[in-house]
Amino acid sequence: MMCRGFMLLESKRESNFFDVCSGCKGNCCRNARPPLTFRRKQIIEAYLKEHQIPSKNPFFHAAYIFPKDSDEGYCIFYDKETRRCLVHPVKPETCVAGPITFDINMKSQKIEWYLKKEEICSLAGAIRKNREELRKHLESAKKEILTLIRELDSRALKDILKIEEPESFKIDEDDLEKGILDKLTK
Repeated sequence: MMCRGFMLLESKRESNFFDVCSGCKGNCCRNARPPLTFRRKQIIEAYLKEHQIPSKNPFFHAAYIFPKDSDEGYCIFYDKETRRCLVHPVKPETCVAGPITFDINMKSQKIEWYLKKEEICSLAGAIRKNREELRKHLESAKKEILTLIRELDSRALKDILKIEEPESFKIDEDDLEKGILDKLTK
């Protein structure tokens, strides 16, 4: 019962996000290459199978695993007709967290939280204008991204941290967990 209530709450939040995102051209789904843990990859594969969504080798394996791009550069799970994610209920943690992203500052030993600029993400502008919505989304984004960071291996995390996010600005920071710090100093 509690799970059902949570799903309804999430559904309302996602519905609000879809209202904003539906007018977008899907830039966050273009050349995004969201990192996947092995566990998230398995969850997505199970979802594809359960919902009979055809996909042949949808993942690319490099320093880290991510969904392949279509010929036009969109995430293979992006449906251009509906402008929605085919695996939305189980999508990658960074996709759930968007338009919030992160970086790790080794000097200060902090994880820094960034919000994309409104010029590149209308959702960022919408949640920035509503303090409570921003607070809730930041809290959710932190949980998602910290799960990802904890589960990624050292090599994958280091590679992800090389990705630049120039169209964003810092909105918060937290102390870095010792386990994450240890992973990065290996």
